[in-house]
Amino acid sequence: MSGPQPLGNATDHYWLVQRMAKATGVDLVRAVDVGLLSQVDWAGLVTRCRGCTWAEGCGHWLDAPGDDIRALPTPCVNRKRLAALKDAVLDTTP
Repeated sequence: MSGPQPLGNATDHYWLVQRMAKATGVDLVRAVDVGLLSQVDWAGLVTRCRGCTWAEGCGHWLDAPGDDIRALPTPCVNRKRLAALKDAVLDTTP
């Protein structure tokens, strides 16, 4: 019987979450500025990413060429949270 998989490298996954947010139009800076994303929430996003089994696929998805904002991919463990942040940030934009 196998145990839980080890978490991935924190720095690598920090950048994966950053890149995923940028590729999908999630404004993380604004989310922090308006109080929608705390440091604890941010750490949770990165930690969930570190435990994701799709990290390699995520990297390939992010490396695919494209300048347009893309929909959050279904396998992303942070998809629902990032989508909610995106919607909440848009609601705060004048």
